[in-house]
Amino acid sequence: MAVEAYALGKNFNIGAVTVPTDAVAGAITGLRTRMKDAAVCSFVIVTTGGSTDITDIDLQEHNAASGGTSQDLDVITTYYYRSEASLDGDEQWTKGTQAAASEITNVGAASEELLLVVEVRAEQLSDGFEWVSVNVPDLGTNGTRYVAVIPILSGLKVQRAPEKLAAPQ
Repeated sequence: MAVEAYALGKNFNIGAVTVPTDAVAGAITGLRTRMKDAAVCSFVIVTTGGSTDITDIDLQEHNAASGGTSQDLDVITTYYYRSEASLDGDEQWTKGTQAAASEITNVGAASEELLLVVEVRAEQLSDGFEWVSVNVPDLGTNGTRYVAVIPILSGLKVQRAPEKLAAPQ
């Protein structure tokens, strides 16, 4: 099937794990994203800067769309972020590194807006696990920090017109 010249459906698919939610008011459990037909899932995490609490995330893998077994996916060694009082497009990417873990803690600066990208390759998932998610723990009590998590699936094994793409969840 010929796919029109759209990047959506040819190069990537996109979903929503969380809509903007206040992570200072409580923990955020991310929706699961299926990686069966993709080589990479890039989680884009965007936060507001209205809190002195710093952003943390936790990467999980799952063997079912809901229920089933969930566990830490201890594969994050590198991530990239931009952080500034007001993200306005002039920020440079900062490379963060750590020993392999499912968590990233204290990324960015307090009271600054944050754009964070964490990538997972399909071959990093345990056998029988096809879904991934990002959870955001309760970030504390200081102010308000809205967080949105957006999964971008790339390296699509099946390319389709955007209106014929399967939902990533």
